Amino acid sequence: MKYLYVVIILFLVCSAQAQTKKHNPNDQLRSLNWDVIGSVKFELTDKNEILPLFTETIRRFENREFDLTGYLIPIKSGQKQQKFLLATLPINQCYFCGQNGVPVMIMIEMTNAVPYSEKPIHVQGVLKLEEKDASYKPPITIKNAKLID
Repeated sequence: MKYLYVVIILFLVCSAQAQTKKHNPNDQLRSLNWDVIGSVKFELTDKNEILPLFTETIRRFENREFDLTGYLIPIKSGQKQQKFLLATLPINQCYFCGQNGVPVMIMIEMTNAVPYSEKPIHVQGVLKLEEKDASYKPPITIKNAKLID
């Protein structure tokens, strides 16, 4: 019985240490295409809607082929993902603790499901912009995306 308590305590200590992993600023991805995505600003309306303000920079790429390298952030469980978020930071870094802030994220809709990976992936598809409340759906999507090696 004492052995079981030792195992449980060891598990809890290891879990706590894993959750307090230090941020590695080198993990954040930067590129000209992420700068284009990052040019979008947001406005809070009187109706508490968060509306995207698309700049001319990003509008030039609307409905055109666009490629991006980022970290896969699943929105559903499973080993393979067909619809997911792509971010500039890996999922194991805390987005909301105040150290790295909330990273830029966009929706990716793949033509075929891809296996989950903790390493950055490179995708290419058609960039779509939606001027709807960003509280409910990401305003930037890459549709019909394919994995690029």
